[in-house]
Amino acid sequence: MNRWTAVSILFAASVLEAGGDALMRTAMHSSQSLRKLILFAAGAAVLFTYGYVVNAPPWDFGRLLGLYVVFFFVSAQLISWLFFNQPPGRAVLVGGALIIVGGLVIALSQK
Repeated sequence: MNRWTAVSILFAASVLEAGGDALMRTAMHSSQSLRKLILFAAGAAVLFTYGYVVNAPPWDFGRLLGLYVVFFFVSAQLISWLFFNQPPGRAVLVGGALIIVGGLVIALSQK
């Protein structure tokens, strides 16, 4: 598997995980039973898909985990901001910068 395919899969998996979590959170706070049920089912399907996507490729996931954590952090913050109107504060941005730097160090290091 080439590097760009792996990066694309990791990015897609991070969006699925953060999106599935957002669906579950929305379901938990919904007051309508049918809407809650639909959102829980959608969240479960998205999280199942995430689990499959991230575990199907034959890769050294431990080494790629640094990059995955970066993608998950960015995806989660964007979803939180766009869908829950919760922009990241200063501490989250500073901590996120450290996550990004650490992830890149792990992902770009030689074996």
